[in-house]
Amino acid sequence: MPAALTSVAVYCGSNPGTDPSFGISASSLGRTLAERHVGLVYGGGHVGLMGAVADAVLAAGGEAHGVITEALRAREVAHRGLTSLRVVGTMHERKAAMADAADAFIMLPGGFGTLDEFFEVLTWNQLGIHAKPCGILDAGGFFGPLRAMIDGAVTAGFVHPAHRDMVVVDGDPADLLDRLAAWAPVTAGKWLAPADG
Repeated sequence: MPAALTSVAVYCGSNPGTDPSFGISASSLGRTLAERHVGLVYGGGHVGLMGAVADAVLAAGGEAHGVITEALRAREVAHRGLTSLRVVGTMHERKAAMADAADAFIMLPGGFGTLDEFFEVLTWNQLGIHAKPCGILDAGGFFGPLRAMIDGAVTAGFVHPAHRDMVVVDGDPADLLDRLAAWAPVTAGKWLAPADG
């Protein structure tokens, strides 16, 4: 029986993106979290996909917990209707607080910040700093090129195949949450053996 997830950190764009499927997926994930009584932990904004996820959670009666820096709150991007909003001083504090508060991590489409946050927790998993599942909700096929790049890193000898497989990818929020709940930590070492030569 899969372990119950009680909270999931979601990393996603502070812009809505150009494909309507991005917002649809974000809202669907938010509703699914609320229906399953899984708390949302996210960057605390009301804009873009971030706002779409949080609004959907709240509209469905769920809990949405934001973590935002003082600088971003001062720019008035903070969501004002959250279950809780924690204000921190730096981005490093923000990322650590979100990671500590979550049982699992999900990435939706986004830009540099989204990729940075997700790959940091994925690296922590690889290094054994934590053992929490990391998933990608592949809205509109957005992450196809990223998945190809990761496959290329495996082929080139920079990523162990077992570490590539740590990343759970699905296009359906409910199926992704089921797979994250059933996830087991990877035991492969970080460093690959040198190629025979």
